[in-house]
Amino acid sequence: MYEEKNSREDRIRSQRSRQGRPNSIRDAKRKRERRRRILKIRITLCASFLVCACFLLVWGIRAVISAVSKAPKAESKADAGRDSGKAKDKIDTSMVQIEEVTLGADAKVNEGEAVTLTVSSMGDCTLGTDVNFDYSTSLNAYYDAQGPDYFFQNVRSVLAADDLSIVNMEGTLTTSDQRQDKRFAFKAPPEYAAILSGSSVEAANMANNHSRDYGDSSYTDTIAALENAGIPTFGFERAKLLKIKGVKVGVTGVYELADHLEKQQQVKENIAALKEAGAKLIIINFHWGNEREYTPTDIQKTLAHLAIDEGADLVIGHHPHVLQGIERYKDKYIAYSLGNFCFGGNSNPEDKDSLIFQQTFTIEDGKVKKDDNITLIPCSLSSAGDHNDYCPTILDGDAKQRVLNKIEQYSQW
Repeated sequence: MYEEKNSREDRIRSQRSRQGRPNSIRDAKRKRERRRRILKIRITLCASFLVCACFLLVWGIRAVISAVSKAPKAESKADAGRDSGKAKDKIDTSMVQIEEVTLGADAKVNEGEAVTLTVSSMGDCTLGTDVNFDYSTSLNAYYDAQGPDYFFQNVRSVLAADDLSIVNMEGTLTTSDQRQDKRFAFKAPPEYAAILSGSSVEAANMANNHSRDYGDSSYTDTIAALENAGIPTFGFERAKLLKIKGVKVGVTGVYELADHLEKQQQVKENIAALKEAGAKLIIINFHWGNEREYTPTDIQKTLAHLAIDEGADLVIGHHPHVLQGIERYKDKYIAYSLGNFCFGGNSNPEDKDSLIFQQTFTIEDGKVKKDDNITLIPCSLSSAGDHNDYCPTILDGDAKQRVLNKIEQYSQW
């Protein structure tokens, strides 16, 4: 009975055991499927999160770039110089002194009417001597013997026919005895201004290395002597606005020998000041270069090009005491050195060649027209070949051609 009972219970457990196995397999399968679904959901969620994160990152980067590009940029020094029209980049012209002077009759020009102006430029004029020179062969001796009208007698007709004649006044007109400690120092009495005023010279550059040979007072004395004689002066921080035939002509002078390329700022300031004052034609004189050298230095070229880039219409040079070449740059002319002209600094220079550089400008609608209307007038600083008689003379024939050939040799047209 007991055994039968146990046998029956064993059969029941065996049957239950066989019935339970399939349930366990199905449960395991269901668990695996559930895990797979959960894993797929997690993967899907992670992928979605990553996509959203990437989108937000890209959007954020683009927003930052857009904000940076719209923000004001800090200007470099080069950028600051590109737009002179901006107030913060405007050149400071407060140091430049400009005086307006009317030459001749104050002609009224109809609006839109073209005006032609002929300008004659000459080189170094030393209207005096050094006290250490021999008086008998000096310019002063000729003045005492011949008077003021003697010196420009052979070129006066050319200068009288133009509208503006400009010289470099290299020396002082003063009574001062305070000679500076230098190798050469030039002076003459103030009345020697009549040499220029009586010869149709209308303006004189003072920016050179002999304008203070007898101290600062000799500089102001010379300005007074010339301007009292009706000759406007300019140079250094002083510029003139010459009103000729109703056109405002700006003239300025720069002395390069002491500061070289540091003078670039003064070039910019002086030209900018003349523009602000209403100049329609701008002429700049430079005292520069090396004595007795026939080719300009890189410094001369740099300053000359800068002057034209800034708005000058003509560049005239002096100081080498010999002729240098002529360059045409951006349709404008640079005469690097015109040599000596009426020159009391040497009683018998080895090289007596000189030049009057003449250009006729046409101003129409307030602008200078582009043209090549220039005339080269070869001269000698003396009418005598074997010494300096201080009487500049126009050359002709073979002598004229020789000087033109010399200029051509050293020029860049």
